[in-house]
Amino acid sequence: MDEFTEYIAGLDGPAKDAVEHVRTRALKLVPDAEEGMSYGMAALRYRGSPLVSARATAKHIGLYPFSPSAIDALAPDLAGYSTSKGTVRFTPERPLPDDVLDRLVLFRRDEIDAMRSR
Repeated sequence: MDEFTEYIAGLDGPAKDAVEHVRTRALKLVPDAEEGMSYGMAALRYRGSPLVSARATAKHIGLYPFSPSAIDALAPDLAGYSTSKGTVRFTPERPLPDDVLDRLVLFRRDEIDAMRSR
């Protein structure tokens, strides 16, 4: 199933490009990730757990690393972006820097690996 790809296909313009960028970078970093659903959202899943999702809204793109710990760990790098317990919000005009996005994805991957190795 290609839930994330199908979700992106339904988007337009800069929002589509921004969400696709998240998906592409995450798959480059975690090639074993698979498309699926998590918490009612199209997402990438890794080793049976949600890895990352991105959703377009009227005012921003919500990035969901499914890990409050990841957001806390990268808080200094997320200064200037709106965040909550499980979300980082950005716009296509002011995207997250690739290195920050990469570190969020890799943090979550490592978190899943640690959880699965117990």
